[in-house]
Amino acid sequence: MTAMTRSDSPIVGNTDLRLLNLRQSLQEAGLDVSELHPMADTGLAHEHVWLCRQNGEDWVARLPKQSQMKLTPRANLDYQAACFARASQGGHTPALQAVLPPSNALPRGSLIVSAIKGRVARLPQDLPAIAETLASLHRLPLPSFNARPPLLAPASPWQAMLEEILEQARYLEAAQVSAATCQQLGEELQILQTWLTQDHSEAVALISFDAHPGNFLIRDDGRAMLVDLEKCRYGLPGLDLAHATLYTSTTWDVASYAELGLDDVHGFYRHWASAMNHDDRYCDQEAVLQCRRAMWLWSLTWCAKWRVEHQRARDATDAGEDWSNTLSDPALIAHVRDRVDHYLSLPIVTRVCTELAFLERLNLFG
Repeated sequence: MTAMTRSDSPIVGNTDLRLLNLRQSLQEAGLDVSELHPMADTGLAHEHVWLCRQNGEDWVARLPKQSQMKLTPRANLDYQAACFARASQGGHTPALQAVLPPSNALPRGSLIVSAIKGRVARLPQDLPAIAETLASLHRLPLPSFNARPPLLAPASPWQAMLEEILEQARYLEAAQVSAATCQQLGEELQILQTWLTQDHSEAVALISFDAHPGNFLIRDDGRAMLVDLEKCRYGLPGLDLAHATLYTSTTWDVASYAELGLDDVHGFYRHWASAMNHDDRYCDQEAVLQCRRAMWLWSLTWCAKWRVEHQRARDATDAGEDWSNTLSDPALIAHVRDRVDHYLSLPIVTRVCTELAFLERLNLFG
């Protein structure tokens, strides 16, 4: 999802019926809302509606198009509710207000969260604020292992990440990714796998796992608010740092588009380390840079997956994962297709690998 403010752009599909069903569900839940305004369709996982309230404390309804976590509608809502409830303790995310369960009116239900009034992120100047927001998640006390569900909490986050990459990599052939790009990705994957055979840090924290700059809104006071939290998990903080600053993230969203320099990226990591009080458990340069390689490989293999899956027909059961292009505005699909093709091209793959090689020569947190 892209960070958004109120708009009068239409929801894809039968807007009037969708809004009528949402209003009915809100009334049945006893939630006081005076006006409903559909928001621009800029994300593949949710539609959004701005809910005006007479007291001025507006809300946003998040209406799932699918579950990127491959969950049933109810389990998907429960998962996202846990994401917002836990992340909001850090003070840099919207607060959870209500959950509208799946129904005939809303087959996938809806999550109601506080509306955030702010502007899109401007890079590189907002990178320090984004670093502080991510640190606000990563510093939160860890619950006991048994208390971490429903959020993902793998015993080995590195192994879990590798398995996700390999699962998505199965799409490379069907996606007709060039042999040169596949060779480069294979070499980078081998570097990661070889490193994982050695001793390495597995210090975990609550992470966003979707920290690209388009998911932040900047308030008037300068605080960066992370507004999309559907994929939180207990994992490696370095994945969030990578997702916030990789080329494949900073050039994903039109509104926050930026091509960062090495100094920008270096400064971001240093600011995050300071916000984390240079905690040695997390400020392990080698592990953090391998997280960068892993997050990039995850992103590229997701691109291959999307290239295949978005051509499938919509899931008529409204359950689980569904990347069908019929669920989103054609302009959004065209934008995603353009980005996917760009990121899978050999010059961009080479560019990201070169940047990583330069970062490995720096004292990242010094």
